[in-house]
Amino acid sequence: MFVIFRAITYATLFIGFLLIYLPARLLASAGIVRASEIAAPQIAGMIVGSVGAALALGCIFTFATIGKGTPAPFDPPRKLVIRGPYRFVRNPMYIGAALALAGAALFYRSLPLLACAGAFLVACHLFVISYEEPTLRRSFGAEYLAYCQRVSRWWPALRAVQ
Repeated sequence: MFVIFRAITYATLFIGFLLIYLPARLLASAGIVRASEIAAPQIAGMIVGSVGAALALGCIFTFATIGKGTPAPFDPPRKLVIRGPYRFVRNPMYIGAALALAGAALFYRSLPLLACAGAFLVACHLFVISYEEPTLRRSFGAEYLAYCQRVSRWWPALRAVQ
């Protein structure tokens, strides 16, 4: 139960900073305000953002319940997580967060926010290849290497991994 509390705490801080505070600051500095009416871009943004947020939250829940840890690098899962969204792609949490940012960019029709989503993905990729993957190889060895051979880093597989 304590692991779920830790995961919720870390996720709230991360999501609050990355997906709420920073985009709000970026929009304010660009002078972009919410549209006065809900039209197609806002509806598309809400759908994309909701799918992204649901994916990210599902990953956090999976880390806590299956991995017995959190997404925070200083409190990682104790077991390799290859179930849930991780059956299809190795980094679904980052994809979900990027989709949430892209949804906000659509909602506000904001190119700076869309650029922020792109920069986020580049930063995630660099973090994944320089820190996460080497750490997972050391922690989980052959099990992680076999997982990497079956599941793509960023592009979801068309079938679930067994």
